[in-house]
Amino acid sequence: MDNPLYLFDLEYKNVIGVDEAGRGPLAGPVVAAAVFLKDYSEELDEINDSKKLTEKKREKLFEIIQKHFYVAVGISNVDEIDKINILNADFLAMRKAIEELKKQINKSNDYTVLVDGNLKIKEYQDKQNPIVKGDSKSLSIAAASIIAKVTRDRIMIELGSIYPDYKFEKHKGYGTKAHIEAIKKFGVIKDVHRKTFLTKIL
Repeated sequence: MDNPLYLFDLEYKNVIGVDEAGRGPLAGPVVAAAVFLKDYSEELDEINDSKKLTEKKREKLFEIIQKHFYVAVGISNVDEIDKINILNADFLAMRKAIEELKKQINKSNDYTVLVDGNLKIKEYQDKQNPIVKGDSKSLSIAAASIIAKVTRDRIMIELGSIYPDYKFEKHKGYGTKAHIEAIKKFGVIKDVHRKTFLTKIL
């Protein structure tokens, strides 16, 4: 029981961990995840910031997290990102995820949301603490970061099979050289590309 990420969460009461994936890409949705620990297991000791893990490891941990946590996902689509800007769309996805999670867990409890980063979730009224580098400090935030990342990657892989010219499965929508060249050659895909992110390219 000497997992520092787990011990970090124990300092708070009824922790909901929240993180997102996909703030920076030129295409695809932004995905947030909210998680609440059901039972601690040593299987969870491999959990770390999703950016430090290989894709294979994230996929394995994705299954383990589902077993030991209540899990919910919130998604803001490209239309929402373009309409209200990426930061607000991010907060919207987080609120959707928390709302969804609270349907699964005991309503009467007093929860503390720990969110990765230095910003509080806008328009979320209950108790919350932003934790800078939270995905390497808190078990719940790290678990949420893996759920969000794997969920979003799967969406982008699916888009890659629908639009093979753009190779979404490789770059996951980020602004790589190959992706920018594909946009210039084949154009912008409605409902997939974030128009507000492309002003400098087009």
